[in-house]
Amino acid sequence: MSRFSSLPARHRFSLAWRVTALSSLLLLTLVALLIWLGHHHLTQQFANSRVAHHERQQREIRLALQRSADNLRQLAGLTASAAPLGEALSIGDVTAIDDALRDQWPPLQLEAGVDEVFVFDPLGRLLGHSGGNHPPLDIPVEGWVDEVLSSEAPMTTLRCGLTCQQFAAVPILLAGSSIGMVVLSRSLADVTREAREVSGSEVALLVAGYTGTNRLEASRQLPEWNGHLVALTSRETTLPLLERAARSAPIAELAKRPLNLSYAQRDLELSAVYMENDADWRSTGYFLLISDVTAQVVAIQKATNTLLLLGGAGWLAAQLLLLAILLGPMARLRRVAALLPALARRDFTEVRGKLPERTPRLSNEIDVVERATRTLANQLANLEASVTENSRQLAERIDELAHERDFVNSLLDTAQVFIVVHSQEGRIRRVNDYTRTRLALKDSELIGRYFSDIFDQARHTALPGRVMTKDASFDSASSAPRQEEKTLQTADKRCCIVAWYHSVLPASPREEALCISVGLDITERKAAEERLIWLAERDPLTELFNRRYFQDALQNALLHNGEGAILLLDLDQFKEINELSGHHVGDHLLREVAETLFLNLGQRSIIARLGGDEFALLLEGVSSEQAISMAGYIHQLLSGIGFQSAGRKHHISASMGIALFPLHGRNPADLLASADMAMYKAKESTHQRWYLLSQAENAKDELQDRVYWVEQLHHALENDSFELMVQPIVRLADQDIKHYEVLLRLRHPDGNLIAPQHFIAIAEQSGLVVPLDRWVIQHSVQALGRLQDRGISLAVNLSGQSLHDLELKQYLTDELQRSGADPHHLILEVTETAAITDFSTARNVLQTVRDLGCRTALDDFGIGFSSFHYLGQLPVDYIKIDGSFIRSLLISPDSHTIVKAIADIAKGFGKQTIAEFVDQAPLLPILQGYGITYGQGFHLGKPLPLAQLLRG
Repeated sequence: MSRFSSLPARHRFSLAWRVTALSSLLLLTLVALLIWLGHHHLTQQFANSRVAHHERQQREIRLALQRSADNLRQLAGLTASAAPLGEALSIGDVTAIDDALRDQWPPLQLEAGVDEVFVFDPLGRLLGHSGGNHPPLDIPVEGWVDEVLSSEAPMTTLRCGLTCQQFAAVPILLAGSSIGMVVLSRSLADVTREAREVSGSEVALLVAGYTGTNRLEASRQLPEWNGHLVALTSRETTLPLLERAARSAPIAELAKRPLNLSYAQRDLELSAVYMENDADWRSTGYFLLISDVTAQVVAIQKATNTLLLLGGAGWLAAQLLLLAILLGPMARLRRVAALLPALARRDFTEVRGKLPERTPRLSNEIDVVERATRTLANQLANLEASVTENSRQLAERIDELAHERDFVNSLLDTAQVFIVVHSQEGRIRRVNDYTRTRLALKDSELIGRYFSDIFDQARHTALPGRVMTKDASFDSASSAPRQEEKTLQTADKRCCIVAWYHSVLPASPREEALCISVGLDITERKAAEERLIWLAERDPLTELFNRRYFQDALQNALLHNGEGAILLLDLDQFKEINELSGHHVGDHLLREVAETLFLNLGQRSIIARLGGDEFALLLEGVSSEQAISMAGYIHQLLSGIGFQSAGRKHHISASMGIALFPLHGRNPADLLASADMAMYKAKESTHQRWYLLSQAENAKDELQDRVYWVEQLHHALENDSFELMVQPIVRLADQDIKHYEVLLRLRHPDGNLIAPQHFIAIAEQSGLVVPLDRWVIQHSVQALGRLQDRGISLAVNLSGQSLHDLELKQYLTDELQRSGADPHHLILEVTETAAITDFSTARNVLQTVRDLGCRTALDDFGIGFSSFHYLGQLPVDYIKIDGSFIRSLLISPDSHTIVKAIADIAKGFGKQTIAEFVDQAPLLPILQGYGITYGQGFHLGKPLPLAQLLRG
């Protein structure tokens, strides 16, 4: 506050005088306005009264003219009615006419002021005349005669030329007919005198226009008005005034409104009255009236002066009263103003001492100011004490902030991330030590440069919508952080990927908005992400694409309305190689097949391993012939691999299914299913290793049929819609039946039972065969719990997929315990094909089942002769000879040899034999002769419902 005390003293103009001056100016303005309004009102009132007076004068002059014309017409009528005049005119006696006129002329001239009398015959010839020296030459006599005689009515007119004359024409009647016309003329002298008497003004008679002669008195001519004065009163004073007026305004304007003139220290008003009855179109007559309005003008001036005097006196009284009112309060206000510098000097005690402590009950604004000043002094004193305390605390806080700043700087320099503070335009303001170290640059080399020039050298692909280009502004209104990824080359020439997080720092409106960017080196993480992406799209064993990537690529080809083919490839006898030589050999084979396919076809197709020994190729833009050619080429490639392991050479081949798109499917699932169906048809084929679905085969219908059966199987599993049948297995020696094979049937919605050959293949392809096997085991074991007391055993078939069911042992154990069945009465059958295909697995599963106490059987034995080698290694109790050999025993010697050999080998390994499809009685002696223990077929017993067997 000390800076206020040093201000120099200035000459001040008191507030009281300022108020007085401003109020004086306002009052003066109001007084002037009132005086002007009063003067304007009086002047306007005077002007309106003069206009009304002018109009009244016009009316009175026109009435005077009309009275004079009426009087003149009456005189003309009296003259025309004189009998001597009529008789003289009837005979055309000019002398008699003059005598008649001479008798009437004295009273007409002396009493009526008639100037002339004319008598005309019907032809317009002048027959008599009195007064004047010469008859008038410029009056339209013929027109008047025609008008008067034809109408037999008098007429009056006014003609102004050299003089202004009133004319009255009256017909002379004799015996009811007009024989002539009498015309009387009279000047306007009487009208002029009457106008002067009525208006009290000087009067002049002006004729403007044609006069009929050039012999006019020059002093009476007024060229400005193109006229001359016929008559005027007070010529000495009136004529100069009219000459001046003629130079000031045209005569037509005077007829509309009066003209005000100042002449000889008098205020005069000049007005003109147009004589409308003037029949001479060549000239125009005006009455000029000159009125003295000096008295009215002087009265208006006196009234204005009176207003001016009263306004000045009122203004002076008001100013004196205002000054008297303001002097006291202004003195108190000056005292308060004088104390304000003491507040600036912090002399609060002085201020409080000079101001009253109590406020009057009837306080005014100055009392409020004094109280407020005293309160302000108290508050400033308290504020000064508070400021002193706050200053001390602020100093302490500044020390704390300094320590915090040092801590933050240390934290920024210690953090192992890029930290950059920059403006919204991208210019760098500050960096941390880690940034300087990684870039090997100094602050002077970084400060002021653009963020993108330093940290966006390689333009790495950024996250969508999060890239900040050079000189890009940051939106300070948005507090949400943004992120992007950029490539940065460090001082050691290594390119690293940095994830940047940009945020706007809070700032006051007066400060520049700054942004902070924190960068984290994510090079190793990006490498790991790329590796994960590679693993997500690739098969880790063969490094080919996996099923997911292949389906996505196929979907993309379909979306772009592409055409082509997919080729599904499944290696033949791969499980045999896997089991005989080990999984590592099988993996090596898969890698070699994948490498062969990729090296030869990788540029022309997308190759993927779908799983196991199954591969797929996506061929875009190829025809069916090209796809078949490709399949043949792949067959040649696989045949040429020449794979060897442990001194054993394996011939590599594959079954290939070909499906065309969009012919065989419009989505990846349908196409793969079509190719899978074609592949299985190729496996079934004996003359070629590939199969192309034809349009005639209607693969879509087959797929729909497959879907239908899958839905039926799901529904049957969920609702127990299967039914079990049993077929007896008869001991041939004594026809005893203690052994039944369980057969599965599907109950169709129409009530018919469907044999398994209609749905087992689809169950195996769709993965439902394992749940199907479990359902059969569950219900067979439950039935076995009721049949075992009768010594009956049940044989249940296991599919090849159930051999790979790791939970089969536990499931079987749980069901046996739950039902209380004796495992010895349960026989589990596996087909020879399933056992030989995955020999190791089949052997382990069969041994596990036997360990539980169950018996085992090898079904459909004899199809493959190579199985004799493995027969002694499989832990089975029964050998079921395939029915194809049994049915042909009666007609085929080869079947005799095969059946006898199987029976001998089984007996040699200690296994019992069962002959299938025994449908004729002559087969029984042959089977017994070969030592076959059991037989099964329609001749020995047809299948019957398990429920019937349970009922006994």
